[in-house]
Amino acid sequence: MEKQKNAVGRRKEAVARVYMSKGTGTVTVNDKDYKAYFPVMYLQNQVELPFKTLEMTGLYDIVVNVQGGGPKGQAEAIKMAIARVLCVENPEFRPALKKAGLMTRDSRMVERKKFGKAKARRSFQFSKR
Repeated sequence: MEKQKNAVGRRKEAVARVYMSKGTGTVTVNDKDYKAYFPVMYLQNQVELPFKTLEMTGLYDIVVNVQGGGPKGQAEAIKMAIARVLCVENPEFRPALKKAGLMTRDSRMVERKKFGKAKARRSFQFSKR
């Protein structure tokens, strides 16, 4: 039996752990099909993007455990994790995935709230009188 390969992807507060093995192309996210887990078409496309970039749709089975964040952060974390696990499978895929921007960790996070402010930067309403 072939050993499954794994990788981690992160985005905002979401962390995705991806396990890949040879198969028919099923993608399972938290024990659900990814199309049921992400009903929005844009998010489904984000999950499929690494395979579409390499034109390898339907060659690998993917099992994903993802937690934290919202749907968009989770989908983009999965996208990065799949790209990383494909590079583990075959290092020759890296230049094409890097060119498509799938190997770069998007480090933007929500700015923390400061004391004396309503939100991170918004001040409380000022009243002169």
